[in-house]
Amino acid sequence: MKQLLTLLLLSLLAQAVGAVELESLPGDPYFEPFKPIKIPVREGAVIQKGDSLAICGDSITEQKMYSRIMETYLTVCVPQLEVTVRQFGWSGERAPGFYARMANDVQRFKPTLATTCYGMNDHLYRSYTEEIGRVYRDNALAIIKDFKRQGVRVIQGSAGTVGKMPSWVRTAQGTVLDLNLGLLELRNIDVQLAEQEQVSFADVYLPMLVQGFYAKQKYGEDYMISGKDGVHPGWAGQLVMAYAFLEAMGLEGEIARIEWDADTQKVTVSQGHRVLSVKDNIVTFKSHAYPFCATGPLDNDGSVRSGMTLVPFNERLNRFILMVRNLSSGKYKVSWGDTVRTYTAEALARGVNLAADYEVNPFSEAFQRVDNAVGKKQEYETRQVKTLFHGPEGRVNMDATVELTEETRAPLVQAVRDAFKPVEHSIQIKAF
Repeated sequence: MKQLLTLLLLSLLAQAVGAVELESLPGDPYFEPFKPIKIPVREGAVIQKGDSLAICGDSITEQKMYSRIMETYLTVCVPQLEVTVRQFGWSGERAPGFYARMANDVQRFKPTLATTCYGMNDHLYRSYTEEIGRVYRDNALAIIKDFKRQGVRVIQGSAGTVGKMPSWVRTAQGTVLDLNLGLLELRNIDVQLAEQEQVSFADVYLPMLVQGFYAKQKYGEDYMISGKDGVHPGWAGQLVMAYAFLEAMGLEGEIARIEWDADTQKVTVSQGHRVLSVKDNIVTFKSHAYPFCATGPLDNDGSVRSGMTLVPFNERLNRFILMVRNLSSGKYKVSWGDTVRTYTAEALARGVNLAADYEVNPFSEAFQRVDNAVGKKQEYETRQVKTLFHGPEGRVNMDATVELTEETRAPLVQAVRDAFKPVEHSIQIKAF
């Protein structure tokens, strides 16, 4: 009887495991070992107007790259949301370490929305074991619950992938496949926790896995989406990470929609932009929202623009659409700033995405000023928390340290605001 019950239990367990719906992966044999659990669908936007966002994670977060992309995007692309941001990255951190410090370092600032990105150090750079999974699950769950108790909405992010065995991790064991399968187990735990706790999930793992594979085919074996050291992504991989979190926020992604009637010369534009003049097929605007601007070679893993070729960032999050109706058939030169592109009348009638097509545009300089200011602010946030809160100053008097460091941070916050100015720009259309 006992043997029958054991067999029945094993059969039921196998059925339960088999019933888990999986994400579909490309058909290449490379992907056969990977069994990613399907992400639960959540409706509506997670981000809300006036949110205070805490970006939490390990050394990949402390690189201040994906967090910088996110903050710059939220500042200039959706200024109407009035979101404020702090990053709390800590090199080498695991989920238990963050759980131990989150009250002191994060909750004191009363965030309303938090993103987490742990798992890379939690998988211990070795083959997965149930104990690794248990420790990660228990602490990730505790983090989610603690945030929720404080009224904080959570986006549970997964870790990405590794591209090679990290030689600088002395305890690393196994192969790259072993490590990535272990990280997949932690990613699947994240999915289950997000569903269980009814929070959002940002899938960093799958796009890093899939696009990392195809990027090597497209750009060469030296292209490392996971970073040259195998763990810390360059700008291309960081763009992929930022995309995962911004997408999970439920952002709509339309920065501008310009509709131009060539017959009547009537031009309408979406919220955040104003038409200043229309004359001789030239329209001049004043814009309070920017497209996300990025330059750099497409085949370089250190380029943000390269990362934009790996995920549908421009299509989903960075649409600056120009639609021109009632043009005669043929081709037209469209000048935006110093850059000229050629389109057919049919393409312009359907709408073209200026943000994708104009690498350098009238917003580029203003965008860079804001991005630089964001970078300086985030640099200080690392010093504020790691060096001062957890240094002798914080140990002597935490409240005084917080007050003094906030006084230092305030002008850096103001510098971001001051850098973000409306931009005047013009679009000209000429028959080719």
